Amino acid sequence: MKVFQGIEELSRAVGTHLGYSDWHTVTQKQIDTFAEATGDHQWIHVDPAKAARGPFGGTVAHGYLTLSLVPVLVWQVYEVEGLAMGINYGADKLRFPSPVPVDSRVRAGVELLSLVPGGGGHQARTKVTIEREGGDKPVCVVEAVSILVP
Repeated sequence: MKVFQGIEELSRAVGTHLGYSDWHTVTQKQIDTFAEATGDHQWIHVDPAKAARGPFGGTVAHGYLTLSLVPVLVWQVYEVEGLAMGINYGADKLRFPSPVPVDSRVRAGVELLSLVPGGGGHQARTKVTIEREGGDKPVCVVEAVSILVP
């Protein structure tokens, strides 16, 4: 994990790749729990028997479940000391280029695109690319926008 000593030090990292998170295994229990929380019970996610005969050969994680992993994975990549708080502001350019089969291992790579004053602090824009171990394409690519308040 990279630890930045405040906003000024973070600003010097704009345009660089900050690193990768640890690998995270996406389990059927996690998929089922996400389905319960969101009401999205589509068979490709929650019916292993039917999904085995489907286009992916088994169940796959919801795209928005994959997106919801962004905070926990990014927190493993970098930290900025001296902040009162950091809050999610939004996301741009969200894509799910490839599915996440059950029991896949995923990790996030993070690139700091910009850091500008705004929103009561500094607006940080990162490109987060979640990849699947052994996959040939990313499973999620998003520009995540956060407000970092000193």
